[in-house]
Formats: sequence, C-alpha cells, structure tokens
Amino acid sequence: MTLMTTSRVVYRPQKIRWVAGSLAAGVVVLFTVLSFGLHGQAGFENAGQIGSGSFQRGDQTAMIGLGILIGLGILAFCRPRVVADAQGVHVRNVVGGYDLPWQVVRAVRFDRNSAWAHLELLDDEQVSIHALQAVDKDYAVDGVRTLRALHSAAQES
Repeated sequence: MTLMTTSRVVYRPQKIRWVAGSLAAGVVVLFTVLSFGLHGQAGFENAGQIGSGSFQRGDQTAMIGLGILIGLGILAFCRPRVVADAQGVHVRNVVGGYDLPWQVVRAVRFDRNSAWAHLELLDDEQVSIHALQAVDKDYAVDGVRTLRALHSAAQES
C-alpha cells in the first residue's frame, strides 16, 4: 500500500491467519470425531470403588461444543489489526487496543530480534503492534515503512 493511493492504511497479520484458521478447523474436526467415540458404557474407579457410567447424546454435543470454543479461542490470534491515517493510529492486538494520535508517538520501531513492530511513545512506554509480525517479512517491513511515513508527515504538519 502506498500513501499516494490512500490516506488510510490497514494491516493485518498474514501467516498467522492461515495457521490459526487451519488449526481451529482441525480442532473442531478432531473434537467432533472424538465425540462419536463417546457411546456406551464406561468403567471408572473412584476412591477405590469401581463403578460405571454411560455416555449420552448430551456428552457428545458437549464435546463438539468444547471443540468449537477452543477453535474460537485459536481464531482470536487473527484479531490483530493496525489502522492508520494522517491523524493517528489505531492498534488492535489479541487482547486490548489503543487509539493514539501521532503527536504522542515518538517512533515506529521494528527491532531486529523482535517478534513484531511497536510504537515508542513520548512517555517512554511501548505499544506492541501484533498485526506487523516478523514472520510476514516484506509485508511487515512495508507496513512499518508506511507507518513511519505517516508519522513523519504528521510531525511536519
């Protein structure tokens, strides 16, 4: 994305979306298959006493529901996004988000050994940008360059 074609840029992580989507689907399928194995009698030992129980249709449904919940938890890693324009930057991470004007941002950084980019604020705090991850390589570098250009333009005006 270039600044000439648009004044608002949006970046989302790329590779983690494929990984999380595939993994979430796999977990749901696995729990669904396992739920079909839950039927009949099951023996157990509780405090030295031997007993038995049986799996009902509700147990199978609960197992599928558990797989769906775990899959949704995995999909939360697809949530990060950064939206920036001439006025500021909105960062949404896996948990939490920040809406910052460019005036409180000192620098946009992406250190060599860092897993993702971050904003360095004037009060010496840092805000992680999970949407720009090192595993996305050129896409992340392009995002950081674009954010730096927007930050620089905002500082000049």
